Amino acid sequence: MSMQEELSAYGSWRTRVEQAIVRIRGWLFESNLNDSHNDQCIEQLLLKLHDDRLVIAFVAEFSRGKSELINAIFFGDQGARILPSSSGRTTMCPTELMYDAGRPPCIDLLPIETRRTSTTVTDLKGQPGAWQRVALDTNSTASMQQVLARVSEQRKVAIGEAELLGFRIDLSGETGLQPDSHGMVDVPAWRHAIINLPHPLLRQGLVILDTPGLNAIGAEPELTLSLLPAAHAVLFVLGMDTGVTQSDLAVWKTHVTAAGGSRQGRLAVLNKMDSLWDGLRTEAQIETEIARQITTCATTLDLPENRVFPVSAQKGLLARIQHDGTLLTRSRLPQLEQALVEDLLPAKRDIVAAAVEQDAGNLLARTAEMLSVRKRAIDDQLAEFSDLRGKNRGVIQYMLKRVRTEKEDFERGLERFYATRNVFASQTNALFAHLGMDALRTRTAQTRELMERANFSLQLRDAMNAFFGEVRGSLQKSEASVAEIFQMMEAMYQRFSTEHDLRLGVPVPFSVHRYEKDITRLEKAFHQQFNTWLNLLTTEKRQLTQRFFETVAVQVRKHMEVVNRDVEHWLRAIMAPLENQVREHQQQLKRRLESVKRIHEATDTLEDRIEELRQNEAAIDHQLEELARLRAMLDATLKAPVMREMDAAA
Repeated sequence: MSMQEELSAYGSWRTRVEQAIVRIRGWLFESNLNDSHNDQCIEQLLLKLHDDRLVIAFVAEFSRGKSELINAIFFGDQGARILPSSSGRTTMCPTELMYDAGRPPCIDLLPIETRRTSTTVTDLKGQPGAWQRVALDTNSTASMQQVLARVSEQRKVAIGEAELLGFRIDLSGETGLQPDSHGMVDVPAWRHAIINLPHPLLRQGLVILDTPGLNAIGAEPELTLSLLPAAHAVLFVLGMDTGVTQSDLAVWKTHVTAAGGSRQGRLAVLNKMDSLWDGLRTEAQIETEIARQITTCATTLDLPENRVFPVSAQKGLLARIQHDGTLLTRSRLPQLEQALVEDLLPAKRDIVAAAVEQDAGNLLARTAEMLSVRKRAIDDQLAEFSDLRGKNRGVIQYMLKRVRTEKEDFERGLERFYATRNVFASQTNALFAHLGMDALRTRTAQTRELMERANFSLQLRDAMNAFFGEVRGSLQKSEASVAEIFQMMEAMYQRFSTEHDLRLGVPVPFSVHRYEKDITRLEKAFHQQFNTWLNLLTTEKRQLTQRFFETVAVQVRKHMEVVNRDVEHWLRAIMAPLENQVREHQQQLKRRLESVKRIHEATDTLEDRIEELRQNEAAIDHQLEELARLRAMLDATLKAPVMREMDAAA
């Protein structure tokens, strides 16, 4: 299948999963089996599925043909270049191509002047007034080309202004922007661009991130610290004629693999392969040169050779416009596309399926256990009431006394439950004292104060390092609090299971270790991009402080917000089964006591009550069967092979 067919098939699979979840929600509601915790779980799951995106980032130094590659892969069916692609610098600001049905086709441009504030691009996305919107006429390719060319706009500013905007100045132009003879510097006119385009691939949830070259990308650290690490695939574009240059390697090390770790989802593209088609080389010589460049590139970037792809984006685009299959094959563009699809979609589908399986599976398991508890209670009552047939009033009175005793014993157990819940609340407060956003805000304010008071570069460095150390320390302390909560709940689960025959199993464990790894990754990126002696010695203290807090500290805050959300979800998940079964057991005891009372007061109601219990048991059996069908339906949907629309229709 082509990339469009593969993405369309993945989108259809995701839609079927959403429909399965909606069916489960509807059945729970109709069966009167929903509760606030389950409702919240389902809403969060549907929101994740609805907002699911596949992000592919394209990264390169200037003039590597990156925008042309995007045109060739995604917009060859338009009959012309859509993104600006010419000699020199084209994409001057980070550009996202996506589709949001709630907005008209347009390009939203964020003025570069917003860098003077401490507000991040992510936060500014929630402030429409900060952006300039230009409508897109999707019926006119020429009009779209003219509007989209605005991402390459620049403006001249004085050196001081460029530095205030976060750009590094270098008279040689090697490590920063080079001033002209009048002391003026060309800077991007825009800080960020979002293109909202109803393209078939973008409609399926694909997001394309086009990045500028080294000097421009370095001015927006949010790319390195947030957008690129969040991308599901990163295509690093190089020139076949140049190989990996020093500036290419700087982009790779500083921005693509700044956090180290796995190279999963990272592909290198040797573009401009057609530069070898000079008419002087034989095909064998061309293949030898391509193989040599692949080996050199793979060794330099520490990538397997099968993740380095030689292509000709320009010839691939031309082939698609002219419908030339032979030229398209020679451009090797289809091989890159196939590798991208095979690398991206199965991994993405596995992640989504695992999340649905865990959340929806736990919900269905909790519901099945609750129904089983009800069924066991009915079975016990049926056995008791059947034994009463033909018995005298004294036996019934004895049973009434026994049920009352059980109810009293359970109510004493409830006192322990309420006491445990109070301790649970105290431990939760202690956990969020380490982990909560209030603690992080206090820590951030203290770090800012230390940096503003610093007189030497070493003091600045110590303050920034201490910030990360304290964040890691808070996560480690929270790990201990989580362990205490888990141990207490595990003991309570065991006690209620033993003393009151509740089927609670084992509480779900939780660990903050993976969040510590996220903070460590962020810290590594920070050390490579910010915490260098060159930065500390050449960057003015106020500017460095501002950049630290508008990028690094903001990213830490976002990570900690995720930790807080997940911890809150776990705390609800670990308490909900106990609360639900305690409530259910309490209601069953109440119903049982009322039934025995009625039988004691009027013995002739015994048969009526037995029949009523049998009907209730049959209803629960039906619910358990329907629940099993829903579970099987969800499993089949998650594991079903991805099919194109025409296959699904057939």
